[in-house]
Amino acid sequence: MTKLLVIDDSALVRKLIGQVFAAEADFEVHFARDGLEALEQLRSVKPDVVTLDLHMPQMDGLACLDRIMVERPTPVVIVASLMADDVDATLEAFRLGAVDSVPKPNGPVSLHMTEWGPDLVAKVRGAASAKLRSSLRLRDRVRHQVGGSPPPRTVARLPRANRPSSTPAEGEGLVLVGTSTGGPPALEALVTRLPSDFPWPVLIAQHMPRNFTGPLARRLDGISPLNVSELTRPTRPVPGHVYIGQGGLDLVVTRRTSGLVATVVAPKVGYPWHPSMDRLVRTAMEHLPPDRLIGVLMTGMGNDGADALTLLHERGGRTIAEAEETAVIWGMPGELVKAGGADWVVPLPGIADRLLRLVS
Repeated sequence: MTKLLVIDDSALVRKLIGQVFAAEADFEVHFARDGLEALEQLRSVKPDVVTLDLHMPQMDGLACLDRIMVERPTPVVIVASLMADDVDATLEAFRLGAVDSVPKPNGPVSLHMTEWGPDLVAKVRGAASAKLRSSLRLRDRVRHQVGGSPPPRTVARLPRANRPSSTPAEGEGLVLVGTSTGGPPALEALVTRLPSDFPWPVLIAQHMPRNFTGPLARRLDGISPLNVSELTRPTRPVPGHVYIGQGGLDLVVTRRTSGLVATVVAPKVGYPWHPSMDRLVRTAMEHLPPDRLIGVLMTGMGNDGADALTLLHERGGRTIAEAEETAVIWGMPGELVKAGGADWVVPLPGIADRLLRLVS
């Protein structure tokens, strides 16, 4: 039986979420009206997974999440709106340790439960099986256990002047990265370890709603030596740049008279996740030889990218799967390994080093 703690100050939302999980025989559901009550439940109920609202009285969602990750690390799914402030707060929640998010529907939640409920169950079920990194907030947890207070969290930012303005060079290749659940922190770990003169452009398919990929790109751009941007229109990829496909669409590679172009297109039947890593890899193989492509699959539910990267591997391309020991959910990279399509299985901190060796 999976113990779920629902934290939301709205009695209606608590009731609706309770009804959704009452239909799931393997869930035992508990409720909290705010962050303070949630921390009491955390100690008494000891939940396996938590859903967390961001706007609550007495203690808001981020403060509550911070305490959860220090006092009793538990997989957390953020349940919030798609308003700009909530998007930024959700990305901050990922940095603090949240596993996934489910946007609240626009308008009355009760009118959208038919489509929203199954997505919520799938995300919570996946999060319940997620593996939090043992190093997550380790210093803060130790300080809490001995009675100290955790220091304020900061993110180092790299001055823009330290980044090069690169132009395409003949014979360059592409690094293609796919990730889903647990992806934002994994992407942070990757792009902050790549140098500003990394010679191949990086294209990223991160499963995420459209409102999230722009803020995610801006956040990563502020902490990475590379230039990170959301790709929303046809763009010629250049070295020193990372492009995150706009959420809800598919990121594809094509060729025009001016050269190789990356762009976003409408979702296509047969590709259930968006942006689709499978579609990104297949289109890239249509325009570049396999030895000019490197595919990377990191944490995420499902199998997006596994089939296409296995094909790339068979044709002579190079592929990397994140190791199970560091993946929040070893779905996507695990499927690649099971299919025999991974040239290397690498813990998250070592993926950037592997890429540097491959493109040198």
